[in-house]
Amino acid sequence: MSEDFPRCILDHYKRPRNYGEIKDADITVKDSNRLCGDYVELYLKFDGNRISAISFKGQGCMISQASASMLTELVKGKEVEEVLKLTKHDVTKMLGLELGPVRMKCAMLPLVALRKAIESYLSKKSR
Repeated sequence: MSEDFPRCILDHYKRPRNYGEIKDADITVKDSNRLCGDYVELYLKFDGNRISAISFKGQGCMISQASASMLTELVKGKEVEEVLKLTKHDVTKMLGLELGPVRMKCAMLPLVALRKAIESYLSKKSR
């Protein structure tokens, strides 16, 4: 099965970037895919509207975990407005892989969690 995946996905799955907990995170959010049991927990620190640090913990298939690793690399240092514009197309492009509907849910799990984290941060900040 693994030879069907691009090398970068295998690399991020085997050696995830930004893996672990940020103890003093501004926001922590956990989300899961009930269909397959994958889950991801994101830890974010912000500097104004910029993501200054991001990490994750999780468990699941190669697609969900590689997507989480790659996404943390992609968004670190970016403005939240820019991150909120990321789409399903951006995730597929990042992974370098066309995915069916079930695998797309796995790939999108980290982005869905990231959006929830940013929305939570922005609502907390506006109070």
